[in-house]
Amino acid sequence: MQDILEAIMAAEGSTQPERELAGLAGLPVPESYRGVVVRAEDTRMFDGMATRDKDPRKALHLQEVPTPELAPGEALVAVMASAINYNTVWTSIFEPLPTFKFLQRYGRLSELTRRHDLPYHVVGSDAAGVVLRTGPGVTRWKAGDEVVAHCLSVELEDAAGHDDTMLDPQQRIWGFETNFGGLAELCVVKANQLMPKPRHLSWEEAASPGLVNSTAYRQLVSHHGANMKQGDVVLIWGASGGLGGYATQMALNGGAIPVCVVSSPEKAELCRKMGAELVIDRTAEGFRFWSDENTQDQDEWRRFGERIRQLTGGEDPDIVFEHPGRETFGASVYVAKKGGTIVTCASTSGFLHQYDNRYLWMHLKRIVGSHFANYHEAWQANRLVALGKVHPTVSKTYPLEQTGQAAYEVHRNAHQGKVGVRCLAPGDGLGVRDTELRSRHESAINRFRGH
Repeated sequence: MQDILEAIMAAEGSTQPERELAGLAGLPVPESYRGVVVRAEDTRMFDGMATRDKDPRKALHLQEVPTPELAPGEALVAVMASAINYNTVWTSIFEPLPTFKFLQRYGRLSELTRRHDLPYHVVGSDAAGVVLRTGPGVTRWKAGDEVVAHCLSVELEDAAGHDDTMLDPQQRIWGFETNFGGLAELCVVKANQLMPKPRHLSWEEAASPGLVNSTAYRQLVSHHGANMKQGDVVLIWGASGGLGGYATQMALNGGAIPVCVVSSPEKAELCRKMGAELVIDRTAEGFRFWSDENTQDQDEWRRFGERIRQLTGGEDPDIVFEHPGRETFGASVYVAKKGGTIVTCASTSGFLHQYDNRYLWMHLKRIVGSHFANYHEAWQANRLVALGKVHPTVSKTYPLEQTGQAAYEVHRNAHQGKVGVRCLAPGDGLGVRDTELRSRHESAINRFRGH
């Protein structure tokens, strides 16, 4: 592994690293590598505890694992950096169910997928690094290519997946519903998960957009989501967070009018730094949409809707960008304009949503479920990053050894933007190839740093 890292680091400072990195093809593949895992033996460790009290640090372990054989159409990537997503938090607290159920189901599909059904699960759904090997049938990528990985793993053997790969019955999220994820020194991906690494970004910056940026693109921009257009008023929950930070940028880029909902003055300031003008600090303004555990407060829905109109000059949201779920969903359905769209994923505050259907059916609103993105959508989202139109939202990074702490911060919402993890990269700021493009966007790239 040290030889691999030294070969990658030899390209540091080069504007054309391809020559130095081509030598990776001649290096032997390590028989094992370090990966962050959850263990099947631990799945009952949090039984009886409230979700908030479950501690990812107790379930995530860094251990040596065997390097799997490559199947046709796959690639082995040396991971320089990864990032924490909420699915890693779910995995680490074994909610809504242990991910070993996913691995067992995948393992039954074929002899090749049986590799994934193990008593440990290498987690992580983001990665930036360098291709080490490719399996049979891979022609687009080769050893030495600098890449980022999106997290859609799909078999594409069923006709249902060929209009939209997210509808394939064998669609899975890599590193969550499959093994050999990105929070590790090596990872295994399907070749059609790979995309070019943005040349002006460091490894940890390039790793951080993958899942959330692609998810936000499909939710807002794609015709599979809200099909956002210029002038749309877009209500964005958690607008400075891992997902909302990209939704805010895409709304601004697309000529929409974001109304950013946050929970602190610091988060409000980050939204303004991104260019948003309409911001609601729900904590400072005391919005509480539940009067008790079982009862929503419709007066608060109305007050929230009035606050939005106050900011927009009397307009209701054309689109509500939903991902908190249970805590906010009733309010989201209420405040969307007549004929508007509530587009939803994730449900980080709870999966069981309650809303008053009168405000949906009588006002002709739509609820659209959205889950990650297909390859085309992920590629387009990554292209926006590579062009400097959308910027990473990394606030801090941790070494691989402290992945549990990074996941704990995300679980407790004690972070801004995205929390990165350095896997093989010995420090932040490495891997930048296009310094000219970076210099034009330096302040935007770093605006979340230190928050």
